[in-house]
Amino acid sequence: MLDQSNVIIDVHVHAQDSEVIKEEIRSGLLLTPKKLPTKYFYDDWGSTLFEQICELPEYYQTRTEYELLKTVAYDVVTQTGAEELVELGSGAATKTRILLDAMAQAKQLRFYVPFDVSEGIVRRVSQELVEEYKGLQIHGVVGDFLTHLEHIPEGGRRLVVILGGTIGNLGPEAEPVFLSSIYDEMDQGDFLLLGAQLITDVDRLEAAYNDSAGITASFNKNMLCVLNAVIETDFDPDTFQHIARFNQDMHRIEMYLQSVREQVIPIPALNMNLQLQKGEEILTEISTKYTQHKVEAILTRTGFSPVQWYDDAQQLHGLALAQKR
Repeated sequence: MLDQSNVIIDVHVHAQDSEVIKEEIRSGLLLTPKKLPTKYFYDDWGSTLFEQICELPEYYQTRTEYELLKTVAYDVVTQTGAEELVELGSGAATKTRILLDAMAQAKQLRFYVPFDVSEGIVRRVSQELVEEYKGLQIHGVVGDFLTHLEHIPEGGRRLVVILGGTIGNLGPEAEPVFLSSIYDEMDQGDFLLLGAQLITDVDRLEAAYNDSAGITASFNKNMLCVLNAVIETDFDPDTFQHIARFNQDMHRIEMYLQSVREQVIPIPALNMNLQLQKGEEILTEISTKYTQHKVEAILTRTGFSPVQWYDDAQQLHGLALAQKR
C-alpha cells in the first residue's frame, strides 16, 4: 500500500496469482475455437493504445458517451446524492472528470476510487486528479474487477460507474455473475451507472474496430506481447493478423487474432505446444451491443431497481441508472 497525502493505492495483482493465470490461459487455448481473456490486452502499453483508440475518428463510442455524460451528469449526481465515485475499469479517467465536476458543482465531491488492472494508469490518474480537485480523497485499486471487487473501500453513499463497452466484453454467462457480484458489494441505497453500446448499423460498427490507422490491430496484437511476459513464451505478433467482424446472431463485434501461417508455438509454462493452422483464429474480445430493454432486464434480474435511462439523439449509446434497494 502506498499512501501519499490524499492518495492511497492498493495493488492486488501479484505474482502469486501465476498458477491461476496459467490455467486460465491454458484452458482458453484448448477450446474450439481458441479463446483468450480480454484482460490480457491491458499492460501499460495496451492501456495507452486503448486511449489512442478512443480518439480515433472511426471509434464513435467514446465521443458519444462523453457528450451524453456532459448532458446528464448533474442529474445523475443530484438524483443519487453520491459522495463517493467508484469507477470499475477507470482507464485514463477522461469521462470521469465530467462526473467529478458535477459532484463538485453539487458540493458532494469527497472520495474517488479508480479500479483498473493497470497499475501505471491508476497511479498516473490518481496523481492527476488529486491535483485537479482540491480536497479529493483517492483510494486507487489495482486489480481484476472480476475477482477483486471485495477490495472496494467503504465511503459515503456510493455511485459505482461502469462506462464504455465494459459490460459488453463479458458475454451472456458472465454478465449476470459480474453484476450480481457488484450488487453484493454495494450497500443499500448505493447507485450503479452502467454504460452500454447500442445496436446500430453493421458498417458503422465494423469500421469502429477496423480503423485505418491500424491502432486497434496493434492493440489486439499487443495481447501476444503481454502473454509473452506473463507466461514467458514467444508469440510473434507478425505471424498474426487482426480480424474484427459483427456476429448478427449474438449482436456483438468479435475480435480475433488470425494465424497467417501454420505454426507451432512452444509454451513450456503451460506444458503444451500450441499448434495453429493457417487461417486459424483465436478469439480475443467480444463487444455486445444492446437495447434499453435488454440492459434493464439484466439489471432487474441481478437485483437492481432501474431508476433512469439516458441515451443520445442517434441512440448509439445508453446509460442506465439503477439502485440497490
